Amino acid sequence: MQSGYYSSAAGMVTQFNRLDTIANNLANVNTVGFKEDNLVVGDFQRLYKEARDELDNQNHTKEGAEFLNRAMTKAPQIVDAYTDFSVGNTQRTDNDMDFALSREGLFFLVKTPQGIRLTRDGSFTKDDEGRLITKSGYEVLPSNYFEAGGNITFNSDENIIKVDKNGQIYKNIPNTVNLVQDTNLFIAQPENIAFLKKEGDSLYRYDGVRDLKSQNETQAIRQGFVEKSNVNAVNMMTQMIETNRLVGMYQKAMDAQMNDMNTSAIEKLAKKA
Repeated sequence: MQSGYYSSAAGMVTQFNRLDTIANNLANVNTVGFKEDNLVVGDFQRLYKEARDELDNQNHTKEGAEFLNRAMTKAPQIVDAYTDFSVGNTQRTDNDMDFALSREGLFFLVKTPQGIRLTRDGSFTKDDEGRLITKSGYEVLPSNYFEAGGNITFNSDENIIKVDKNGQIYKNIPNTVNLVQDTNLFIAQPENIAFLKKEGDSLYRYDGVRDLKSQNETQAIRQGFVEKSNVNAVNMMTQMIETNRLVGMYQKAMDAQMNDMNTSAIEKLAKKA
């Protein structure tokens, strides 16, 4: 009786964790560059089927059945979490300071007080000193940052700014409409995006950031566009409804377990009285 009660309680906690993740995804459905998070709930029957060939217990035996029964009585739990890095829809803004990345696995490099970070949020602007920054005030880094340092800066007279698909920046000669080549945006491509860690503000921490090389032939930059969140609001709402129903089912199971335990205890006490 008690094992069923505690298993139901643990299952409810798992669904609460799912609700937190779903709620965070929905809260960021309009956040530029946001990537959807997902959780993997342990499926003990599937795990058993995948591992049974490596076990000492033979299939279709008493020992194998006992192992399966023990595994199935365990509570479901979160076994993994991952981020979906697929490309979100792009939205046209016609703002020359907005940039979208049209390929998965590419990131802009920015400088924050906590160190260099990666981001897909290409909604940039200029500060009072003419430096190219994010809306949160972080400097956008040039492709040669690790060799020469510095930043991307525009003079007040340089009001025509164009960026090609490879991140090459062109700006006008002061008081003319003639464009000259300037620096490149640092477009990073980590070897394994699974190692990226979210930090908020659409930023990612990558432990090997100083080993990254700027990708100057990506053909992936779209000026005048931003990449929207890749969260599918309909799917998230469906998952939220499903999770809420599971919470209700676990609650009913807990109530039933508690009622049975109370009834059993009362009956046993009555017999002894």
